[in-house]
Amino acid sequence: MDIVWQILIAVFIVILTALVILKLYVESIKGKCTSDVDLSGKVAIVTGANTGIGFHTALDFARRNARVILACRDLVKGQMAVDKIQEETGNKNVLVMKLDLSLMKSVREFVKLFEEKETRLDILVNNAGMAGLPLTKTEEGFEVMFATNHFGHFLLTNLLMDLLKKSQPSRVVNVSSLAHNWSKGIDFENLRAEKDYSIHNCYFDTKLANILFTRELARRTEWTGVTTLCLHPGPVNTKLLHDAFNPVLKPLHPIAAACFVKTPEEGAQTSIYCSISKDIEGVSGKYYVDCKEAEEQSSEMSKDMGVAKKLWEISEQYTGLAENN
Repeated sequence: MDIVWQILIAVFIVILTALVILKLYVESIKGKCTSDVDLSGKVAIVTGANTGIGFHTALDFARRNARVILACRDLVKGQMAVDKIQEETGNKNVLVMKLDLSLMKSVREFVKLFEEKETRLDILVNNAGMAGLPLTKTEEGFEVMFATNHFGHFLLTNLLMDLLKKSQPSRVVNVSSLAHNWSKGIDFENLRAEKDYSIHNCYFDTKLANILFTRELARRTEWTGVTTLCLHPGPVNTKLLHDAFNPVLKPLHPIAAACFVKTPEEGAQTSIYCSISKDIEGVSGKYYVDCKEAEEQSSEMSKDMGVAKKLWEISEQYTGLAENN
């Protein structure tokens, strides 16, 4: 029995040592935005900003004196976030506006109200996202996850493009994920779950769509003064990560969070960097990780401009944007 206990203790020590080493490694590669840029006079929108990395992105912009609009589905939670940001920064130029990205009608209403109130837009951070959802269709016929993660942001960005061009140099920042590498390729005949549905494949495809959208938008806005970037924030301890965990593996979430995962504030650093850093002025269509360009970490599919163009054209049709042009 003594030998068994000695073996168990030895195994525990080895595992603990490995976790400590891995934790130190993860800490060493975390990127941090060190820019001292002041955003006085600038206007920024951050979608899904009531919690997680969106909240900390908005908080950072507010600290830099920007006028910040938290575009949130839940106005109560959004106002709580606004109150907290105003209290921490002293910036009273922070507000919440209703936006449900799964409904194109809500996107259009948001843009109409925004344009009535604002005369410029310098930074648009398409941050909101969903993961781990069972198949759910909206009243407009969209699958909720793809609508929220891609179609809503596609329509939002395009409807705000005139203001972004007017305010140039301006930036559009799309929050993607390393998970795009696990996409098997976007099925253009199944973007609204017409044939079948896989929780994980749908999420992977939406994250691939974020990068393809970034690259095609960059191509279409070349020489306009609007630059577009996308990023992987890293594994971040948010509700999104928790929801993405397989139910069988959910008990491991606290361990993963403690050892391998960034805090929401750390996870927001690359979003902030892509939004404000002077080091990347004029750069467009690129993929970033830990505040560094990381094209080598994006899949070959995410660089296929033919697929990007096709996704754009179908997105125009599905969201009704084609009717605006």
